[in-house]
Formats: sequence, structure tokens, C-alpha cells
Amino acid sequence: MRIALITLALACTLSPVGAQTNDVKRTDVKPTDEKALKTYNTAVQLMSQQMGAAALGEFKKADKQDGGHCYGCQKQMIRLGSEFDDWKAVELAAQEMAAEAQGDRAIAIAHYEYGVILVREAMQKHKEEFYTRAHDEFVKAIASYAGFPEALFQDGRVLAQLHQDDAAKARFEEFTKMEKPEDPNHQRALRYISNPELARARMAPAFAVTTLDGQHISMDDLQGKVVLLDFWATWCGPCREALPHLRDVAKKFQGQPLVVLSVSLDSDEEKWKKFIAENSMTWAQYRDGGFASPISKLFGVTAIPHTFTIDAEGVLQDEHIGDASIEGKLKKLLAQARELQAKPVAQPAETAAAK
Repeated sequence: MRIALITLALACTLSPVGAQTNDVKRTDVKPTDEKALKTYNTAVQLMSQQMGAAALGEFKKADKQDGGHCYGCQKQMIRLGSEFDDWKAVELAAQEMAAEAQGDRAIAIAHYEYGVILVREAMQKHKEEFYTRAHDEFVKAIASYAGFPEALFQDGRVLAQLHQDDAAKARFEEFTKMEKPEDPNHQRALRYISNPELARARMAPAFAVTTLDGQHISMDDLQGKVVLLDFWATWCGPCREALPHLRDVAKKFQGQPLVVLSVSLDSDEEKWKKFIAENSMTWAQYRDGGFASPISKLFGVTAIPHTFTIDAEGVLQDEHIGDASIEGKLKKLLAQARELQAKPVAQPAETAAAK
């Protein structure tokens, strides 16, 4: 399964790694050392030639020549290092950015982003020590800037990975007090409080959309139902070819605990609406607007058609690019969903306390 799938559980609340972190916009992107600047410019040129691995080496060299103060180098070391699995370079850049950050907010975000990097490294290397280090970074972020709900949420997830469930619940409870109930992650946090085991699972990112027919769909409102998430566009030939299959799936499992949600990357709303009407796409439809749009970015979609199969607990089970046979998987997940529906539903702690 692609690396995108195993990192989706975190994507819902992450700020872009290497994003601007200072309260005042930084102007010191390029190195000040003359030799380092020359190396930096070479790296930029290599980037323009699509030579990412070579560019990474030059950015690392330029940063070293500049005494570890090259902000532009550090951003590229994080981006390219993540792409080429050079975690040593990624960590070095994150450490330098945290050391250079000024102001409580900037310091907090720098430690938060370093924590995010360590979580990604932990997931790839399957080593608990990285979760422990990530927890330390999130603690520093929270200590530097108290109004930081994202850091609370991510620290809760890390503590759950470390099987410190009581501490994890406490973090999620702090998060719910800071975020509004309509925030998708507020609902997700309540589920984690009730069942910390879910915080260790590959949960689908929390999101909420209003469909073409005015239906409000929230990922966590769909608990107990299997979800088939389909990313497509009217201008995509393979998507049009796969449409009859998807239509058959929606018809075949009608009346079952299944929600099919198609997310369009179309920018032209009227063309999208017309296509849906002409092709009898009667299941839930939402227009996201492109690869850089919120839901698409949340799921790391870079090619279509792209489908995600999510079980009744909200856990990602399958992912396919292109048309694929999914009926067998859906049958198994629907059987599990019916079993789950037959069990008593545990109430979130916040709801139970209100009674």
C-alpha cells in the first residue's frame, strides 16, 4: 500500500512542514555567506532541472556553509529530505529552524512541525523512540504557546501510540474545550476519548462537506457505515470509463450501510452539475475544485480516478488509483458494519457527562 495511505491519519491537522513560522515574515531566505549563496543558487538551478536528489545535496552543503542559518535551505532540506527519505537532513533542518525561531508563536510552531516530522519518521521506521521524541516536541510547543489546539490533538495521538491512554484522553479533553463542536476534529477527539484504540488506527482524516443536494456529511457522523470515497473529474477520461462500474456499485449495495461519496476536482461548477444529471449519478456528490483543494490535499490525491474504502469505524482499509474490483472488499466490510450496528453504542464521554 502506498506511503500516502499510512500518513493520512495525521494529515487532517498538520500545518505544512517548513511553512512560514515567524510572526514577522522572514526575509533571510537565502544564505548570507558568499560561498553558501553560490552553492544555494546551484541547488536552485538543479531544482529547475528536476534534479531533486542533487539539489538536496547542495542545499545541505549551503546550509552548512552558512553556519546552519539558511532558512531557504532548511525548507528545501525538509521537503526534499522527506521525498528522498533523508531523515537525517530533515531532522537537522527542523532542529535549526526551531533554534532560529523568535517569538512564542513561532517557537511553538517550529517545535510542532518538528514533532510532526518525528511522527512521520516513527510511522515509516516503526520505532517507538520517535513517538517519544515527538511527544517532547509537542510538549515544548504547548508550553511556548498555550492556545495551540493542533499540538494538543497531535500529542494525544502520540501518547495513544505510546499506550499512555489516560494521558492521551486528557490531551483530547483539553482539545475539545478549545475547539468548537462543529470542528470535524472535535468530534474525532470525542471518539478517541471513548476509544483510545482508534487513535492508534489508520483513521480517515476528519472532514465535513455539504453535497450537491444540500446533505451535510461529516466523516465521524458516518460511524457505523462503510464509506467509498471517489475522487474524479469530468475532464478525466479514465474517470468517465470507470463511471459505469461505480454506478453499478452504488446500485448493487443500495439499502446497505454504505455511503458512496464522489468528490469532483472540476473547477467549472455548471459543467460538473450538467455531467452529473446527464449520467444519473444519484449518489452523494461534492465538488472540491482541484488537486490543491482541501479534501483532495487531505487525502493526498495526485491522480484520478482515486478511491478510498473506509470501514464502519472510520479506519482506512483500501486505496486504488484507476478502476478496480472492490465488491469483494465492500461485502466483507458491510458484514462487519452490520455486526457493529448490532452492538450497543458507547457514548462519548462529553455526551455521557451531560446527562
